[in-house]
Amino acid sequence: MFESYETPYKLKTPVLEPSGIPGEFDALLVDAPRLFRHHGKIYMMYIGYDGRGYQTALAVTEDMIHWKPLGVILPKGNPGEWDQVGRAGTCIIADTDLYGQRELKKIDGKYWLFFHSYPGEGYEVGAAAHGIAWTDDESLMHWHIGSQPIFTKSQGNQWDSGGLYGNWVFPIDGHYCMFYNGKENLNWPWHEQVGLAFSDDMLHWKRYEHNPVLPVSPNGWDCCFSCGQHVLYDSKKKRWVMFYCGYDGVHAQEGVAVSSDMVHWEKKREPIIPNGPVGSLDETHAHKPGIIWHEGILYHYYCSVRPARDEEKKIYGNEYRCITAARSIPW
Repeated sequence: MFESYETPYKLKTPVLEPSGIPGEFDALLVDAPRLFRHHGKIYMMYIGYDGRGYQTALAVTEDMIHWKPLGVILPKGNPGEWDQVGRAGTCIIADTDLYGQRELKKIDGKYWLFFHSYPGEGYEVGAAAHGIAWTDDESLMHWHIGSQPIFTKSQGNQWDSGGLYGNWVFPIDGHYCMFYNGKENLNWPWHEQVGLAFSDDMLHWKRYEHNPVLPVSPNGWDCCFSCGQHVLYDSKKKRWVMFYCGYDGVHAQEGVAVSSDMVHWEKKREPIIPNGPVGSLDETHAHKPGIIWHEGILYHYYCSVRPARDEEKKIYGNEYRCITAARSIPW
């Protein structure tokens, strides 16, 4: 049932690494890959962290292993703006066919990008909100940024009233769907789960009344977090596929779920990309999927985390986070 979505062959080396250079946007880590095609080239949108906040950048490849960074496309907002701490890109609207080109889609003559921003300096500090950006620049390097959030946490005592994380947006039947991550508490402990919202204009959103649609699994490998969703349509089996990451309080790992209606999801019981053995690149975590089909091969990029080695701790802190990949056939 899930075999066609599995990518058991890990590259085991980074495709993008943090720069380690103080002051650079990616000084401490790189994270959250998102893959797409544009004018015949394969791109990765990813985020970097400098110890204070996130910024979003692009890279391009010719062989799926070696990636050339192109620079920051979403810098931090100006002082006093709601996103002054940083902008973490989560998706650009593109083709949703799992076996398609993942080519970017223009709407009203523009490309549309979604991001989230935290209010406090540091690693994911405070309750994040979602923003939107757009461009008609074919280089994708220059974006106009919305001046206000388009989606914020729920009020009261709800599953997503503690804050938001990333989202995944695409058009369908003249409307827009957003899968998004939320948590019930601002401070630890909390659960991260996936909800669904709908819009007619990408600016005003209505939550699905029976959220979350992908809750955590009690006593499972995703008992704490069920999040980081990447939703595509399997045009061969005529169903939706959600690649996501789960967390059990110790390790984050990659999973998959399928649905015929986008609201009822069946999870594969085990992770499709588990964390690795001691000493491996993903010893601690293998999480945050970026999926693309290329030349008959399914590629699954993700953020890998391991403990920092002694010589790395002064540069990166206690963890080393980079981007790596797995695929459906051996490398």
